[in-house]
Amino acid sequence: MFRKSKFRFLIHFFIWILLLLGLAFPLKSDSGYLSTFIEISVDAIFYIFIIYFNIFYLFPKYLKGQSLGKYAVFLFISVVLITPVKGLAFYILNLSDEDSRRQVLFNLHYTFLSAFLVAGSSTVIKILYEWVIYQRDKKKLEKENMQSELKFLKNQINPHFLFNTLNNIYALSLIKSEATPEVILKLSDLLRYMLYECNEPKVKLKNEISYIKNYLDLEKLRQKSDVIIDFKVEGEIKEQTITPLIFTPFLENAFKHGVNKVLENACVRVFMKVKKHNLKFTVENSKPEFTASVINKSQGGIGLSNVKKRLEMLYYNNYSLEIENTMTYYKIELTLNLV
Repeated sequence: MFRKSKFRFLIHFFIWILLLLGLAFPLKSDSGYLSTFIEISVDAIFYIFIIYFNIFYLFPKYLKGQSLGKYAVFLFISVVLITPVKGLAFYILNLSDEDSRRQVLFNLHYTFLSAFLVAGSSTVIKILYEWVIYQRDKKKLEKENMQSELKFLKNQINPHFLFNTLNNIYALSLIKSEATPEVILKLSDLLRYMLYECNEPKVKLKNEISYIKNYLDLEKLRQKSDVIIDFKVEGEIKEQTITPLIFTPFLENAFKHGVNKVLENACVRVFMKVKKHNLKFTVENSKPEFTASVINKSQGGIGLSNVKKRLEMLYYNNYSLEIENTMTYYKIELTLNLV
């Protein structure tokens, strides 16, 4: 931290020196470069003082603390106090020149205005700098949040789903079912996709569709025989990409809050219609009947609030999510522009 502060101080120091040299040499006076450099240096010292006093003390203490009135008052007082001091310094520098001394006294109001303008400009620059830093940190935080949420989704393999699937595989192996190798392969593909292939911000849509198919096929295995699970895809699947596991919470909700609580005639219908640059994803599931008062309450289910945040961060104005919640079924319709 100390080394970083020292490095910043050196950068500021050399910038001011170069600026002073650049101003002094083109403005050679009758008394030579040295005299011009001294005058400009004294002028700059007061500007440097008011700038740094403003951005390192007044700005963080009052303006960032949302005390705009106090900030304006103290900034005004600071400029008022520094103006006669600066005038006195130039008066002393021009002791041998009566006209210059007189001009210093008559121009104190210009000294005040120039100092106030410099201080105000430093405030504007500081605000813009803080805004740029805020936007950078905000994007960085959003990216970290998205990565954390994706890791959460990848690690959130429903234990009931996994254990039931393994139990069903065990049961199939006992009767030496020909379906056993296929089921094991589907579970292996599903786990591989979640744990290894979803490390990028976008994945191929066809891989996400394969994941959904494997997920639903394994759900068919662990659900009762009368449960209807349907998955249809329309459209031409080429090289479109999509955020990985963006549909997972909707699928989990369909089973956890719907099918698993319906005693008979349960169903989950998943439909995806794909065009070149957009898709429509629909999940509809049956649900147990609730009273109207319960239906009207806000219901989100597992991961729905998180997936809304991810959609907002990743797709912003390029998506729409509609939810229909009735007495007997729950339906979501997600439309995405594949940008």
